[in-house]
Amino acid sequence: MNLALFAPLGLMIGSFLNVVAYRLPRGESLVKPGSHCTTCGTDVKPWDNIPVLSWLILRGRCRGCDERIAGSYPLVELVTGVVFAAIAAVGGLDLDLVYELPFAAMMITVARIDLEHRIIPNKILLPLGVFGIAAIAAVNTDFLPEALISGAAAFTFLFLIALIHPKGMGMGDVKLAAVMGVFLGASVAPALLIGFLTGSIVGVAVMAKHGAAGRKRGVPFAPFLALGGLAGLLAGPELIDLYVSNFL
Repeated sequence: MNLALFAPLGLMIGSFLNVVAYRLPRGESLVKPGSHCTTCGTDVKPWDNIPVLSWLILRGRCRGCDERIAGSYPLVELVTGVVFAAIAAVGGLDLDLVYELPFAAMMITVARIDLEHRIIPNKILLPLGVFGIAAIAAVNTDFLPEALISGAAAFTFLFLIALIHPKGMGMGDVKLAAVMGVFLGASVAPALLIGFLTGSIVGVAVMAKHGAAGRKRGVPFAPFLALGGLAGLLAGPELIDLYVSNFL
């Protein structure tokens, strides 16, 4: 039942996240105009705007001008659908979904924006951070102290890293970590660990492929934080227990 309900919801939300990821960094309205081809300006008809399916039917091309539509669009929709279904399947139907689903949507959005533009917009982080605190206070009050402490701790940890190694860590990453701490609580610890591990692996691979020039290639960190954030959301307590039982 959870899969049947939340997977389609995630697909639809993923379609909107594509709009946010494209328009917000460009300073465009998220409401007007409606969905349209960014090349020829043709309005996208409702039957051509079905998440994932329309892209497949159109073979990744605009119906009006035959311009290629990037595969990142259906990918974001599909990932959001899978993640929403996984969250509901793991946690069940409870009030925590009020802030867990928006958090997942935020992580997917900032990952895509950072990949394309190398920025993490404050226009996403600040509203979601405020929303997270308010939502947690409303539906999971006992969790609020942990959320606030974890947010402050995550911010401080990455801020110190940014001071020591400013070329490798931007303030957008620092602020994103703080928001992650608010939503995840103590689970932000394994989330950050996963982010650093996967980011390091990719960074080493880039340097191995491009040699000395690879050091100058900036690798956006938000996608790795997003991966860690989603892992922390789905299995954070279990990851903490696994670490404690094996290393402490």
